[in-house]
Amino acid sequence: MPDKTPTPEPQAAQRVIKKYPNRRLYDTSTSTYITLAEVRQLVIDGVDVAVRDAKTGDDLTRSILLQIILEEEAGGAPMFSEAALANIIRFYGHAMQGFMGAYLEKNVQMFTEVQAKLAEQAKTITPEMWNHFMSLQSPMMQSLMGSYIEQSQTVFQHMQEQMNKQTEQMLGAFGIKQR
Repeated sequence: MPDKTPTPEPQAAQRVIKKYPNRRLYDTSTSTYITLAEVRQLVIDGVDVAVRDAKTGDDLTRSILLQIILEEEAGGAPMFSEAALANIIRFYGHAMQGFMGAYLEKNVQMFTEVQAKLAEQAKTITPEMWNHFMSLQSPMMQSLMGSYIEQSQTVFQHMQEQMNKQTEQMLGAFGIKQR
């Protein structure tokens, strides 16, 4: 009797980019050299990219992604203000560093999901509907952002609760009780 176990959906393979000492990037799936701008486009297109040092095999993905962000920030329309960057820097080495990373990641994910839903709904909008939408934009956007802010607050509260539990456990290990 044939096996009736469902086969898992094949996942998109990770696109491996090799970085050579001469700073060139080699796309192993197309066997061609590519630019940083092309890596950026792969990321925008949702391709799972991994950058490896050609000689050592070390993972350089974060470094390349940060380089792309740096170029985008220097390109004239920065996403982060100086104050926001300074605040992010202040979290490095802070007890909340791990939570801050998770918090930012979840918020960007939620924002991306909201944006995707809006884009999907916009496909069915006629020019007349768009005009009507624009006249109602303020209340609708307030409602949408209110929902986003509520989700963000929930994530932050969850992080605070986790931090409190970890603090209690750590203090308990030293025989100290919180009042």
